[in-house]
Amino acid sequence: MKQSYPIAPKHPYVHQLHGDERIDDYSWLRERDNPEVIAYLEAENTYTEARMQHTESLQTQLYEEMLSRIQEDDLSVPYRYGEFYYYTRTETGKAYPIHCRKYQTLDAPEEILLDQNQLAEGTEYFSLGGFEISPNHQLLAYSIDTTGAERYTLFFLDLATHQLYPESIPDTASFTWGNDNQTVFYAQIDAVNRPYKLFRHQLGQSAESDQLLFHEADDSYFLGIDKTRSEAYLLLSLGSNITSEVYYLDANDPNGEFRLIRPRETGIEYEIEHHTDTFYILTNDNALNFKLMQAPVSNPSVEHWKTVIEHHEDVFLMGVSAFADHLVIYDRESGLPNIRVRKLSTQEEHRISFPEPTYEVSESINPEFNTQILRFGYTSLVTPSSIFEYNLDTQIRELKKETPVLGGYDRTQYKSERLEAIAADGAKIPLSIVYRGDLDRNGRNPLLMTGYGSYGVNYPDVFSSTRLALLDRGVVLAIAHIRGGSELGRKWYLDGKFLQKQNTFSDFITCAETLIQAGWTDRDHLAISGGSAGGLLVGAVINQRPDLFRAAIAQVPFVDVVTTILDTSLPLSAIEWEEWGNPNEREFYFYMKGYSPYDNVEAKAYPALLVTAGLNDPRVSYWEPAKWTAKLRALKTDTNVLLLKTNMGAGHGGASGRYERLKEIAFEYAFLLDQWKIT
Repeated sequence: MKQSYPIAPKHPYVHQLHGDERIDDYSWLRERDNPEVIAYLEAENTYTEARMQHTESLQTQLYEEMLSRIQEDDLSVPYRYGEFYYYTRTETGKAYPIHCRKYQTLDAPEEILLDQNQLAEGTEYFSLGGFEISPNHQLLAYSIDTTGAERYTLFFLDLATHQLYPESIPDTASFTWGNDNQTVFYAQIDAVNRPYKLFRHQLGQSAESDQLLFHEADDSYFLGIDKTRSEAYLLLSLGSNITSEVYYLDANDPNGEFRLIRPRETGIEYEIEHHTDTFYILTNDNALNFKLMQAPVSNPSVEHWKTVIEHHEDVFLMGVSAFADHLVIYDRESGLPNIRVRKLSTQEEHRISFPEPTYEVSESINPEFNTQILRFGYTSLVTPSSIFEYNLDTQIRELKKETPVLGGYDRTQYKSERLEAIAADGAKIPLSIVYRGDLDRNGRNPLLMTGYGSYGVNYPDVFSSTRLALLDRGVVLAIAHIRGGSELGRKWYLDGKFLQKQNTFSDFITCAETLIQAGWTDRDHLAISGGSAGGLLVGAVINQRPDLFRAAIAQVPFVDVVTTILDTSLPLSAIEWEEWGNPNEREFYFYMKGYSPYDNVEAKAYPALLVTAGLNDPRVSYWEPAKWTAKLRALKTDTNVLLLKTNMGAGHGGASGRYERLKEIAFEYAFLLDQWKIT
C-alpha cells in the first residue's frame, strides 16, 4: 500500500518577546477541538501504518517472542502487614494485576480485594493510581484513571461486603487514612493537574461537605499527603523543584491541626522520617549532597535540629528508612547505589554489598516497623528483577523471588560493563552497556543508546526481558548517565540545568563519539532513543549532530521548550521555571531558544525518526511532537523515514495493560531493526 505523508498547512503565528520574533507555522495544531487537527493526527497514523506495513510480520514475531519470555500466571512476593499477607497476581490473557490477601498464613484461603481487569472492562485505557488499606484492614481506598490524562477518581470499598461506598471523589492525587478508619485525607488537582488543595473526608459523607485544610496558591508548588511508615503521623508536604515545606499531624487525632516543621526557604529542601519520639530530617541546608538531621517530635523546629550524618562531597545521601532498632540509609557513590545499615542501640554501621559492575537497588514494600527484616529489590542489566529479605542484625540475605524469564534465559551468555566518556571540560561520564557475550565486535555493531539527563533523575541500570529481542539479534545497548541526572551527586544534576543545560546534550554526543571510537559501532549503525525530557535530549542532539546517528526514537518528546514553559495555562509550566529557567527573563529565553528542538529545525539531513505522542498526555501535550514532525517534514533535506504515531486514547505513559505495551515496544523495535536491515 503506497501512502504519501500528510502535509500540515502553515498558519503563521508570531511570538514576540525580548525584541525577538519567532514565527510558528504550526501553532494551530494546539486546537484539540478542531476536527482538522484530529484528522491530521489520524492521517499521520495512517501514513505510519503504511510505511511500517512491511514490518508487520516482524512486529508479530517480536511481540510473540517477548510475550513468550513472560510468565503470565505469576505471583508477587507476599508481604506481612498486620494480620494479613498481601500480594498481587496475574493470569494468562489478562492485562492487569489482581490484588489479594490471606489471613495470618499463606495457606489460608485467598481473598480478592480488587481485580483491575474487571475495573478496566469497556475502557480503552486504565490506570490504578493509589491503593491503600485502612489501619483496621477492613476498608480499601483506591483511585483510577480511564483516559491517560492523570485525573484520578477516588473510591472506597468495604472489604467485608465488597460494596462501594456511595461517594466518589474526582480529580484527586495522593491520599491516606487517619487512624480512626473513618477519615481520609486527599490532595485535589487544579485545572492544570497540579495537586494544590488538601481536604479531609469523612467516610460515607458527600465530598461536597469535605473540609478544606490547605490551599497552596503558589503555582510552582505541588502538595502531597502521606503517612509515616510508623503510622504515627500524617505528613503534608509542599514542594517546588528546589524548595520544601512539611507539616505533621498525629494520625490518631485526624481532626487535629497540622503543625509546621520548618517554613519554606528558597533553595532549602527537606523530607521527614519518623522514629518513636524523633523526626529524622534529610536536608540540603548547607549540604549540597544532603545530610541527615534529627529533632524531637515535641519541638521539631529548625533550631532543635542536630546532625546525625554529615555532608560528604563524594556521597549523595538519597533517603533513609527507620525501623525499630535500625536506620537504613540509601546513597550513591561513584555513580552506584548503596545501602547502609545503622543499628540505633549501638550506632554500629555496615554496608550491604553488591557484586556486579552496574546494578540498581531500591527499597521494596516494608510496612512493618517493629522488625529486623528489610526487603529490597535488586536488578542489573543481566540480572532479572529480584526481591531479597535481609536480616539487619545477622546480615544474612535471602532471595525470595527472581522474576522468571521463560525460554531458557542464561545470564552467563550476556555481559554488562561500566565505561567512561570524557567530556571536553574533563567530566567523566558513566556509560553502562550490555551485549551478548559472543558478540563479534567489529566496529559496525548495531547499537541503541538511551539517556535522560533532567530533573536529577537517575537512569537505572535495570533488567528488561523485552531487550533480549535486540540483544539476541546482535544489538548492543548503552545507557549514557549524562549531566542533569544525579548519578554522580547533586553537582552532576546542577551542571546539567539552567544555563548549563547544554552539558546534557554535549555529554550525550560525547558518549556516542566514545562508543564509535572504541569500536562498538559506527555512525551507520548507531541509534538513540529517549522519552519526555529524554525526547528533548534526542531532539537537541539530532539538531546539533544529525550526522552522528542512523536512527532515533523520540517518545512523547518535550521539544517546544520555550513556547510550553511560557504558557502557564499548561500543566507543569510554572514549576518548570526552577528546572529550565524562566524564559520571561532575557538570558534564559535566548539560552533555551538556542537548544529547543522545535526552534532549531533546519534545512538539512536528519536521521530516520520515529516520534510518539499521546492525545491525552497532560505532561507533554500531543501538539509538541505533532508540530515538530510537521516542521521537520517541511524543512529536512533527506529521504529518511519520519513517522509520527499518536495514541488517540492514552497519555504520557502510552498504552495501558501489559499486552498493549508489548505491542508498542515491538513496533519500536521493528522500526530500529528495519533501519539496521536486521530481519
